[in-house]
Amino acid sequence: MILVKIGGSVFSDKAGEPENFDTETVRRIAGEIAEFYPNEEFIVVHGGGGSFGHYHASEHAIRDGLPGEWESDRRKKIGFSLTHQSMLRANARFIEVFLSQNLPAFSVSTSSIFLTERGGEIVYADIEVIERLLELDFIPPILFGDVSVDVAQGVDILSGDQIMAYLTKMLKPKKAIFLMDVDGIYDGKPGEGTLIPELAREEVPGLLERLHCTAAGTDVTGGICNKLRKAYEMAHYSEVWFVNGKVPPGRLSGAIRGGDGFGTRLR
Repeated sequence: MILVKIGGSVFSDKAGEPENFDTETVRRIAGEIAEFYPNEEFIVVHGGGGSFGHYHASEHAIRDGLPGEWESDRRKKIGFSLTHQSMLRANARFIEVFLSQNLPAFSVSTSSIFLTERGGEIVYADIEVIERLLELDFIPPILFGDVSVDVAQGVDILSGDQIMAYLTKMLKPKKAIFLMDVDGIYDGKPGEGTLIPELAREEVPGLLERLHCTAAGTDVTGGICNKLRKAYEMAHYSEVWFVNGKVPPGRLSGAIRGGDGFGTRLR
């Protein structure tokens, strides 16, 4: 089994028009997955939306939870629903593209099977439907970063990275692959620092310090800092790859094969 996370920056331009979707890039990714189907099982998770859910989540400060005052709670609940509906529209686009590549994709609504606590950490998940879909050879069960019902503060955001970490722990896939809009993990800012092709798990805490990851990043799910923290957890159970999902075909396929991958491999 292989988990693939398609970051929001890969399929959507956060700075572009609202709810823009890069159909050609997603079609290429689906095509690369199709090369390995049905010999490999896949679960696909797509990210926090780029120009989709991220806008509403940020505008309504969903991460802060419900304030406990009736009118403020009402406005935030509306924002909670708007965020979810936007992510459903993004997810529908993914399903359309995967089906067009003759892949029997099926969506699993994230907010219906996960509960979180403060900070968006998963405290409960019903993944039986995911396991059953895999047994039935659906390719792939598609999940997505979404809003979540939170046991501590009412509402929160559940990132695609957190979903990846949880599923890696529970299902122990051969590989977990993060598709991003840069070539991998850098020892510094992308374009300024040096690309790290191989990263040992014990090196991650030091890298987080060098990248000044003492707090969450600038996006609503913590950006590269949160991704690295989750990958550090995931490396207990699986090989983790970070590759560029925006470039022409081959990067994802290389990571799936493993021997000729270009990006960062964490193990």
